Amino acid sequence: MEIDAGLVRRLLAEQFPQWADLPVAPVPRPGMDNATFRLGDDLSVRLPGHSRWIGQVEREQRWLPWLAPRLPLTVSTPVAQGRPGQGYPFPWSVYRWLEGEVATTDGLADPVRTATELGAFVRALQKADPTDGPAPNLSNAFRGERVGTECDSLAADSLVRAKIAKLDGIVDTGAVTAVWEAALAAPAWDRDPVWLHGDLATGNLLAVDGHLSAVIDFGTLAVGDPACDLIPAWMFLPPSARDAFRAAVDMDEATWARARGLALAGSLPVPDDPFFAVPERVTAALRHLGAVLDDFAEQAGG
Repeated sequence: MEIDAGLVRRLLAEQFPQWADLPVAPVPRPGMDNATFRLGDDLSVRLPGHSRWIGQVEREQRWLPWLAPRLPLTVSTPVAQGRPGQGYPFPWSVYRWLEGEVATTDGLADPVRTATELGAFVRALQKADPTDGPAPNLSNAFRGERVGTECDSLAADSLVRAKIAKLDGIVDTGAVTAVWEAALAAPAWDRDPVWLHGDLATGNLLAVDGHLSAVIDFGTLAVGDPACDLIPAWMFLPPSARDAFRAAVDMDEATWARARGLALAGSLPVPDDPFFAVPERVTAALRHLGAVLDDFAEQAGG
């Protein structure tokens, strides 16, 4: 679906004329599921790119205002919800613009401090009352579902095993399979479901002067198994900060084993996956996969 600045301007003129004269520009690094545009100096517009993701609009609109004061980092704040119009068929949102740059591993001024702060954010999210919170479903890509469940998820057992097979000769598939099977064998989350962000990847973390400042993109927000919110341990933080993150989130070994499996499932750059047509994504995925394998080997050896 073609979503451009012209469409955004037409939607604003039709539904929010008070903002129609503000400049509209696409953000430099848009996400995979939604198109995001900066609106003037203080706002942003976010529009789902597929019908699968329209549930994310309601999820963020309903729950972010309630969760925000319970969290130790600034989060996205919706200020208006748009309706379908101008040939665009889905609901959409206007948010407050959050200052900061995309947080990167190499750009962290103090990785251990960042690990501790991010871990505290995860813990605070988990402590929020989960009553009536949305369960994992199609619109959040089943983040928070049991690892290996056969559903439309990157962590479906059949999909992960098929990807591992395609990487034979590229990576150590025996080691990769061992991590995955350990995740499947780990006891399931047997406590009440907890709130989870679902996608604490580098693109959804903002920093100012190298220090973590905000968490954005709560489209995969749900209540379920918290394992998926531990993946920054391998996919964002350097190894030197992993222990600090683990201490801050205070999760059991079974949850860590499931989390390694989820990090692995998102780090399998099979040649026929369109997402990995960009060489930089392949490089990043292999780096993340290496971090998972190294950590698993260290834990097994220790």
